[in-house]
Amino acid sequence: MNRGEVIELEITGFAFGGNGIAKIPTEEGDYVVFVENAFPGQIVKAKVEKKKKRYAECKLIEVIKRSPLEVSSDFQEISGAPYIFVPIKVQEEWKKSTTLDLYKRIADIQEIDSVFDTFVSSPLDYNYRNKMEYSFSSIEHDVISGEEKDGAFALGFKRRGTWWKVENLNKESGLFDAQWENLLIEVRDFLKATDLPAWHPPQKTGFFRHIVVRKSFFQDQLLINLVTSSEGVKQFDVNAFSQFLQDKLGKRLAGFQHTVNDNVADRAKIENGNNQLVYGEEKVIEQLLGLQFEISMESFFQTNPKSAELLYNKALDYVFEENPLDGKVVMDLFCGTGTIGQILSQRAKNVKIIGVDIVEEAIVDAKKNARRNGIEGIQFYAADVGKFLLEYPQYEGKIGTIVLDPPRAGIAPKTLRKVMRLGADRIVYISCNPATQARDTEQLQLAGYQLEKLSFVDQFPHTSHIEAIAKFVKTDKFNVELI
Repeated sequence: MNRGEVIELEITGFAFGGNGIAKIPTEEGDYVVFVENAFPGQIVKAKVEKKKKRYAECKLIEVIKRSPLEVSSDFQEISGAPYIFVPIKVQEEWKKSTTLDLYKRIADIQEIDSVFDTFVSSPLDYNYRNKMEYSFSSIEHDVISGEEKDGAFALGFKRRGTWWKVENLNKESGLFDAQWENLLIEVRDFLKATDLPAWHPPQKTGFFRHIVVRKSFFQDQLLINLVTSSEGVKQFDVNAFSQFLQDKLGKRLAGFQHTVNDNVADRAKIENGNNQLVYGEEKVIEQLLGLQFEISMESFFQTNPKSAELLYNKALDYVFEENPLDGKVVMDLFCGTGTIGQILSQRAKNVKIIGVDIVEEAIVDAKKNARRNGIEGIQFYAADVGKFLLEYPQYEGKIGTIVLDPPRAGIAPKTLRKVMRLGADRIVYISCNPATQARDTEQLQLAGYQLEKLSFVDQFPHTSHIEAIAKFVKTDKFNVELI
């Protein structure tokens, strides 16, 4: 096989990260092919992206034959939910086994089963997301015929493996709000009738570019942002579209915004263009474990809030169990908008909590959220972790527990060493990428932090993503010189 070649494969295994495994017999043994988002039992078409001596990596192009484990449903399959037809319990079994294997291989913990605590399922198997982005394109991939149509008006999701063509969403995907997604055909027809064109990705021309929708489960309302170019904006009656949305959604429409973005980069972020609030509010309110948070279109917030509540509860179980906190400080590191620290303060009224993040804007939002929730027993600092004790010496030797919730890329090795030098008795590490957590586990254990418990939380059903929560306890072998 050659790079760029499209080949047909039977998937017989599954690896962490949603990689289906196919094996091609050769005289030197099986040649292993990893196919992203494929599932055991499927026969697929895949494009060779990388070829090595012993293995190859492929992008999934098309599922030719379904796995016997899959069950058809009324949802439309999209690239963002490759396992929508796989029963949820089967998904969870594969996620658990392949993720545990990751800690054996990367962290070299062969007895990982002995520290594994629990697998936390998402409370909602479907319609669990609180944000979705839909793309326009004048190049449509017809989901029935498989043909590519130029000069079309498509609104939905990018065709798997492409950046230029879009599949119309003709029925709900099973991930987002059902009423909204079933309304999308009417939205498409309304906007198409304006005679303004959908964006043409290769040519970087056209008018309609994206629709971004944010949902509050607490209020049962939607924020909608229509992203267009300026090419024809004077001909577009934005108020008519606003009225259309109000008529269709009624009180469920919290607010409607229009962003004009002429940046050729294919991004829907508001800061890339000029944004106008056309109707309603710019923000909605979401509630987590009794606390309320203001969320704008661009705010970072947990995508699956119902599952996030269970994740935070499990993390806080690890903070409190067999851990006298009197006289010690709990540090919420990479605190972002302060969610974990505020929930922790509700559970432990007399514990000193500090939230630390290097992003000043996040700290501003964290303080605002704390005021909204009437929480006074938490201090937020915009600081670099490596310089924190130098800038705030009053916390020297007083940090008993650290809660880590880093971004998907994990913690940079240099930053992890700085975290360990704080000398906390316990580290509770929340990770949206177990591969980086497993890597960091090896370093933590070398420095004298023992992995005591590990749990997985399914925040993203029908995808390969899984979150992990690890509890590390400082042992007598802790040696700052090792790090």
